[in-house]
Amino acid sequence: MPRVTYFDIAAKNPARAKAFYQKVFGWKFRKWDGPSPYWLISTGKGPGIDGGMGLREESSAPAMNTVEVHSIDEYAARIRANGGKVLMRKTAIPGVGWFTSMQDTEGNRFGLMEPDTKAQ
Repeated sequence: MPRVTYFDIAAKNPARAKAFYQKVFGWKFRKWDGPSPYWLISTGKGPGIDGGMGLREESSAPAMNTVEVHSIDEYAARIRANGGKVLMRKTAIPGVGWFTSMQDTEGNRFGLMEPDTKAQ
């Protein structure tokens, strides 16, 4: 069964947001070596999930949870068939996998991630 495996935080001021989450929760941040400014967040050991933080821009999507699936195409079809929407086309995150943004019947956004280390 697909589960939420990742969360995203959008930050206008990444340094301020990083300091906040480090002081409040003790989370650790590591700069991602990718094509855009992004930080990977480690929330600790044990139950729970890790996430990431990107820049908040006027046109950027809001923070969202991401569900890991074995096939974005399959789940996109299920989502459409049940009244949801596909908000962006399937996009490669090099070396990580395929990502897309969806919307449920209540207007909530969420992501789908299909792991694939060969994604380009």
